[in-house]
Amino acid sequence: MVDPIEGLSSVTVHVRDIHVARKFYREVLGLNEAGFTEQSGRAVFTLPGNPTVLAMHVQRPGEGGREPGTVSGIIFHHHDPRAAVEEIRRRGGTITMEPVEVPLPGGTMFRAAVADPDGNEFVISSGHPPARKD
Repeated sequence: MVDPIEGLSSVTVHVRDIHVARKFYREVLGLNEAGFTEQSGRAVFTLPGNPTVLAMHVQRPGEGGREPGTVSGIIFHHHDPRAAVEEIRRRGGTITMEPVEVPLPGGTMFRAAVADPDGNEFVISSGHPPARKD
């Protein structure tokens, strides 16, 4: 039997203005821009501690996928989302959900949400993903 999924290489979001988006992801979220191609209008950012990259480009007419500003459910990790949110706010970012405490069996975690200039929303969570069962 073959596993249909072997990993995650990238997450792509559509944006309206690639230059505004690049500035946000670099200066507000502090991500490292691994590459940008002016000709195709595509940017790629590395994520700390993770081989998966975050890519973005302006959605072309007829291209499938989510429209700019409709992405949600992508979760970034930070050991202290409250501190992360304050830093994002200080850098001019938009907070769409203030940090809240989430009770878990055996403890708690905190999570908050921020949005890019197009309204694509990202959760910042202190929780860890479940352990893999390979």
